[in-house]
Amino acid sequence: MPAPLPMELRERFARLIGEGLTGREASRRLQVSAATGGRWARQIRSSGSAPVALMGRPPGTGKLAAHVGFFRELVMQDPDITLFELRNAFAEAEGATVHHSAIASLLKRLGFTHKKGRWWPPSDDVQR
Repeated sequence: MPAPLPMELRERFARLIGEGLTGREASRRLQVSAATGGRWARQIRSSGSAPVALMGRPPGTGKLAAHVGFFRELVMQDPDITLFELRNAFAEAEGATVHHSAIASLLKRLGFTHKKGRWWPPSDDVQR
């Protein structure tokens, strides 16, 4: 994800707007896109500054957000359940399809982890 533009640039932009330039003129002078210049100019005129906005999708959204309890309950009932079994149970219960990697991401956010076990029997060529 790209980083937001620095506050120093935003402050220079605010000074140019304060001097009477339009958002488009100030953005051209600082080599910022016209859309960014217009957005910053509106923010500066309404609130006095152009703060850095949050980037990305807000947490708690997505197809599986409403079904957190369903997955938590299934994993608590059977800790050894696979992602594909969870996917199939969800499809049967809700009638919706979802990719197993989305379920894995949800379970990771909920604090469930997967620890790989050792190979058994151990191979003879490995030093112990």
